[in-house]
Order: sequence, then C-alpha cells, then structure tokens
Amino acid sequence: MKLALFDLDNTLLTGDSDFQWAQFLIEQKVLDREVYEARNIEFYEQYKAGTLDIHEFLDFQLKPLARHPREQLDAWRSEFMQKKIIPLIAPGARDLIEKHKLERNLCIIITATNSFVTAPIARVLGIDHLIATEPEQKNGQFTGKVSGVPCFREGKITRLEQWLDEHNLTWLSFLESWFYSDSLNDLPLLKKVTHPVAVDPDATLEGHARRNGWPVISLR
Repeated sequence: MKLALFDLDNTLLTGDSDFQWAQFLIEQKVLDREVYEARNIEFYEQYKAGTLDIHEFLDFQLKPLARHPREQLDAWRSEFMQKKIIPLIAPGARDLIEKHKLERNLCIIITATNSFVTAPIARVLGIDHLIATEPEQKNGQFTGKVSGVPCFREGKITRLEQWLDEHNLTWLSFLESWFYSDSLNDLPLLKKVTHPVAVDPDATLEGHARRNGWPVISLR
C-alpha cells in the first residue's frame, strides 16, 4: 500500500480557503469589514511568514461559526463553494489526484483549515479522506472552539498518526508515501514522508526543497 497526502490551500487550490471564507463573510456583511478585514489579512501574512499563533487564529476564525444556526452556515457555505472555491481549483490538481487514485494509493487531504470549510472541497476534488482542524460541536451547533489538536505544523503529524491508528494503520503500513505542499509550515510532515514534493512553494520551502533535492512542481 502507498500513501498520498495533499495539502489544500495554495497547493490543490490557487488560494487560501480559510482566508477566503472570512472574506466571503465580510462581503456578505455577516462580519464587520472594519473589524475583521485587517485582522484576517494580518493572520494570513503571519501564516505565510511562519509566525502564526494557531490558537489565536482559531479563536478568530471559529467564533463566527457559533453565532449562527447550522442551516444558515450551510447555505452560506454552498454559495461560498460556487463563488470562491470552484474558481480556485488549480488546473493540475485533478490530474495529480487521479494519477494517485489510478495507482490505488490511499489519498488524503490534510489541512489546517477547519473541516466545515474543507469537507465539501474534498468531495468536489474526489478525495474521500480529510484530516482537518475540527471545530467543536454540541447538539449539532458549533461552539466557536477547536476540538482536539489543530491540524497545523507538527499537529499535522499528530492528527495523521491518530487517523492511521483509528484505521489500524501505521507509517510501516506503506511502502512509499508522498506529501504535496506549498508551505514552510508543512516542513515537519514533508520530512516524514518518503517523497516530499514542493508545489508552487513559498520561498522558504523552495529553498529547502532545492537544497535537499526534493521535486518542485506547479499545478497552476
């Protein structure tokens, strides 16, 4: 058996779904532009620089989910998918995914973005398995808090190994493993797989990839 892991934002997508979700809510006047837009941009710049405090960001990103009933959130998400996400699917993303599926590799999207935002994206891309940051829920409604370990940096390894354990698998279950990512934040997991691949990478990851002989590809 072989394992293919895919980062989502700026890898299979040509933008960041977390950032776009907040911008979408601002455009819908769900969130106040004056209060939220500058903060959203600030967090995104911190993420790209590798300085993001994930717990501070999740407090910002998940609280709006707790302020609205699930039915309304689902309606907004459907519109968000059509307007913001479908146009962001990288031109080469589906071919790359299909290549691994044809080889019968276990395909998983693993992303720091929360599962409410990313679950329908995984479905559209045809990937059955998603490991994402999980928003806490009670009685079917979001609490505004995170459940468990955020799927970010070293947390991606933790969450992946938890997922593998739940499916009676370990790293030793796989003859080979791939991880495709654009971000310096994913260096911990990239170093764990047998085939790390930098996809349209940021400058830090590209430099690391080239120094270590990792493939650098573009899906755009």
